[in-house]
Amino acid sequence: MTTAPNRATLWGRVLADELAAGGLEAVCLAPGSRSTPLTIAFAKHPEIEVFSHLDERSAAFFALGRARRTGEPTALVCTSGTAAANFHPAVIEAAQARVPMLVLTADRPPELRDSGANQTVDQLDLYGDAVRWHAELPVPEASERTVRSLRTSAARALLETTVSEPGPVHLNCPFRKPLEPIETDGLESVPDEFSETLAGRGRDGAFVGTREPERGAVDADDVDSLRAVLESAARPLIVAGPADPATLSPSQLDPTDVIAVADAVGAPVLADPLSNLRFGPHIAADRSTSDTQTIYGGYDGYIDALPAPDAVLRFGASPTSKRLRHFLRDAAARQFLLDPVGAWREATFTATDLVAAEPGAVFETLADELANTDSDSGWRTRFAEAEHTHWTHCDDARTDEVLESTPFEGAILAAVFEAVPDPATIFVSNSMPIRDGDRFGRPREADLTVLANRGASGIDGITSSALGAGSATEEPLVLVTGDLAFYHDSNGLLALERCGVDATIVLLDNDGGGIFHKLPVEAFDPPFTSQFKTPHGLEFDALAELYDFDLQHVGPTEFEDAYRQSLASEGTQVLSVAFDSAASHRRREELDETVRTAVGADDD
Repeated sequence: MTTAPNRATLWGRVLADELAAGGLEAVCLAPGSRSTPLTIAFAKHPEIEVFSHLDERSAAFFALGRARRTGEPTALVCTSGTAAANFHPAVIEAAQARVPMLVLTADRPPELRDSGANQTVDQLDLYGDAVRWHAELPVPEASERTVRSLRTSAARALLETTVSEPGPVHLNCPFRKPLEPIETDGLESVPDEFSETLAGRGRDGAFVGTREPERGAVDADDVDSLRAVLESAARPLIVAGPADPATLSPSQLDPTDVIAVADAVGAPVLADPLSNLRFGPHIAADRSTSDTQTIYGGYDGYIDALPAPDAVLRFGASPTSKRLRHFLRDAAARQFLLDPVGAWREATFTATDLVAAEPGAVFETLADELANTDSDSGWRTRFAEAEHTHWTHCDDARTDEVLESTPFEGAILAAVFEAVPDPATIFVSNSMPIRDGDRFGRPREADLTVLANRGASGIDGITSSALGAGSATEEPLVLVTGDLAFYHDSNGLLALERCGVDATIVLLDNDGGGIFHKLPVEAFDPPFTSQFKTPHGLEFDALAELYDFDLQHVGPTEFEDAYRQSLASEGTQVLSVAFDSAASHRRREELDETVRTAVGADDD
């Protein structure tokens, strides 16, 4: 039964109660006056975990990271004005990456809009097409029909974050004063008898029960086409791109089904580090038995030195590896793209068939129906040999003797994945860290959840997203980030203390935008150094004192020992490893050429 001293308080309580009844478990709150009814209702709710943030942008990315880790929506609350605009970058990432999120923005009532009233901006349709659904709630009133509408809107908003194509939903929430839970008379009061109505008391549980419809059911004709093409192919290939949050669970996509299909037709599985397939108990421990290897992770180092496939089965988002994307672009092969909502996520526009179905259901069906043909065992053997060559040269490049003379960031990423405990959550920044993670993150049996913001691929909010992911699990949390991303979201470090999250933060400090060394603009200096690489000369030691964590400067040869010590320690440690970005990139290029030459020579 809902009682309240005024209408704004009633609105906050009803909304919080209905969202909790619908399954919402966490909310990120940013301070502000107009959002007072929502803030108080959530802060007092016994079933919703509250994370308090001072910075709206950091709050939004924290919610994004938590939802990315859980696959369930996290809510956001802010006051009116530019506070809501600061949510926008995270909303865009959530939309692009299919991350469920519920955005609740408080607002002035309609009569104060377009009037010059303080802190008033146009918040209707604020996020444009970046949200799956948006609505403005009615101004609070103690009307049975209107409160029933509010309860129903709460149920619909939660459902819209996960139904069909998961993503963000925006509810704009106008409030008139008083905003605090104080007794009132007149229009803003709530009659005592209102709590006895259906609208006032609600129902036992959610006011509206919601059930997600089955998405992307498997069509028998599609499965028949897939089976026929895979069984007849001499060089079949399976490509697992970055996973949507909902498919991180084996209940959505069972890795053993993927392996069974691959083994049946003799297809290598190229597993993106974000695919949830490169790491886990399904990975064979003995990598010396090349003819049984199914999952491959080193392909970015050698894929274009191998023959083209004649059939490709793809699922997940676009692969991190540009080289793999171009390899698939240039392959004259039948390419099936699986997507649960039938969306096109293939930017080279060379896939031949779009199959609207859940990948997990397709692989489960294929695993039951495929005969074990393995028509060309030499195809996977060739991949296994290339994989072995890749990792051998990578290991040689990581020895202390070599790193002393030619250090490069890829060696750090290799150590991060190799030495992290089982289980663990690893969040990798965009720019060079995720690219190095793709090339140097070797498959292993450990249960690793690897995450990154690859929807819009920005470097904003990286720290906050990682800490949000860490808030959803008891596993060790590792964040790998570059210096620009670390600087960009330094406000997010406040969540270490306020939200009770510990992490090992690996800071790759190359004093600027090292990724630009990959581009032709590197040859044009000026303006390359001042306008692209943008060296900043910042030292981050002061942040350690400000946010109360340990910061250690370690050399490339010292990193692995320091990393293992941090993982075994309490609290948060930042391990800062300095690199010369140009020299590091030249080392990548040398290693790249060595591996591709060695793999290509094996075909002669």
